[in-house]
Amino acid sequence: MPYSRLAVLDFARGLAVVAMALYHLSWDLSWFGFVDWPVAHGSGWRVFAALIAGSFLFLAGVSLDLAHHKGIRWRPFRRRLAVIVVAAAAVSLVTYFTFGNTYVRFGILHSIAAASVIALPFTRLPFWVGAAGAVFLLSLPAWAGSPVFNGQLWLWTGLGTPEFASVDYVPVAPWAGVTLAGLSASRIFRGAHVWEKLAVFRLDGRAGRISRFLGRHSLPVYLLHQPVLYGLVWSATLLGPGADPAGAAFVRNCTAACQVNLGNEVSCEAACSCTLKHLKAGRIWTALNSDPTDQTLRLQMNDAYAQCLADPALVPGQSD
Repeated sequence: MPYSRLAVLDFARGLAVVAMALYHLSWDLSWFGFVDWPVAHGSGWRVFAALIAGSFLFLAGVSLDLAHHKGIRWRPFRRRLAVIVVAAAAVSLVTYFTFGNTYVRFGILHSIAAASVIALPFTRLPFWVGAAGAVFLLSLPAWAGSPVFNGQLWLWTGLGTPEFASVDYVPVAPWAGVTLAGLSASRIFRGAHVWEKLAVFRLDGRAGRISRFLGRHSLPVYLLHQPVLYGLVWSATLLGPGADPAGAAFVRNCTAACQVNLGNEVSCEAACSCTLKHLKAGRIWTALNSDPTDQTLRLQMNDAYAQCLADPALVPGQSD
């Protein structure tokens, strides 16, 4: 029989959910200009995001071991996998219409689905095979990365250089190795009877109950929390005083993205400031903030940016 649900695992997963929500709230606050934290490109923030993703994948490996170590339970596994795949497809679809070309092609849910399929056979293999598989996948990008794997077809592998920007990218290598590491760690814990010892902790305090609730419902929380947080922060920009944090955030994030290709901060900031002026002069800015998924408005924004990049001194309203 598989292990009964362990409160400590729900608690750990709930803490990961809270960390994820804090990260996304910070991203939203930065995007709309309420704070100047480098959430999109700061090294510390990237490490924080990686730790959050790693915790979900590690716990997925632990759960696989506890559920299937005495025999693969195919029906629950297929049902869980189907739910994750559908959710991953929904995330890709929604972000495609929201963020355009930076949509989520292979994010955390895609990675959990792929890692679950890869790791499942290892629940029936000797411990050392799973541990070796974890080392193999974790180290794979360091010695097997190649331009051969560049492009859309192989982006899931993590072995090429992505030719796109994305709000969430968690490829199989090295991340499936984290799931195998979680599976291997769980097997060690089972052998040492650690899970039985941890099962006595019910974590029934208020914080424990909240965290366990979030951990038990981590998938719907994941799907719903960012639209809610983004909507709240966006609403604050509309209801707040006359300052324009969204405009300041637009220039800052636009400049950071521009520097990736152009490498000149002064020219990029001038072009982005010019773009913002064009958007406001053409009454596009308010409409774009109201409906950032409108492709017509986004094309107009891209056209204004291209003109401003060519000549940041253009006067709004005189570029046609």
